[in-house]
Amino acid sequence: MTSQVLLPGDAIPSSTLTPNTRLLRGIHPSSPPTSKQAGTLQSHPKKRTLTLTPTNIPYTPLTGDLVIAQVQRTVFEEFSCSLAPHTPSAFLPHLAFEGANKKTRPQLKSNDLVYAKVTFAARNMETQLSCVDPATGKSEPEMLGPLTGGMVFDVSVALAERLLRRDGVVVLEELGEKMQGGFEVAVGKNGRVWVDCPQGGVRGVLAVGRCLRETDERRLTEDEQRRVVERVVAEMGLG
Repeated sequence: MTSQVLLPGDAIPSSTLTPNTRLLRGIHPSSPPTSKQAGTLQSHPKKRTLTLTPTNIPYTPLTGDLVIAQVQRTVFEEFSCSLAPHTPSAFLPHLAFEGANKKTRPQLKSNDLVYAKVTFAARNMETQLSCVDPATGKSEPEMLGPLTGGMVFDVSVALAERLLRRDGVVVLEELGEKMQGGFEVAVGKNGRVWVDCPQGGVRGVLAVGRCLRETDERRLTEDEQRRVVERVVAEMGLG
């Protein structure tokens, strides 16, 4: 997969077009095709598709999204949670955790983090979250629930989506292979990535954050991501 940044009205490079190319999100099917908005043009030769992923867009909750929510306060039998700046609060019921009852529910306080799933989202209505799969009552396979330790890094919504889809982003896989002891990660579609590195400690967490930031800000290709990971791991003595 190849990618490049375009501005609104830019012509789609002819080198990415073939008679069988399908134009997907963000591309106007004019002659020649042009970009509808600023974003990263992603070419998938095997799938024969072109997609324009918007950059710096605000997060809008959708049912089924995985998110990293920050607890603000308790409101009756729910936690009021922040998902992103300028996004209305979401609500997480106290019992929406695996095996939770009034005695065993997590005692979360302000600023605590949870990895949750959006179970309901609609315009002008309260967004609802849960830390269990509604169908099974379990936190797996996404390992939903409170996030303890580690650090959270802000990334663009576009990068968060690509990380979740594993679409042209190899930075986390490369770090996992090269960092001794590995690390734990949770990606929220709301533009947050939580990282914990029990063996590498703070240096390991910061290394992951640096690689994510460079990948995001510089719109790195897969090969460029691999080179950044090699450099950062070496610089921080984590190999």
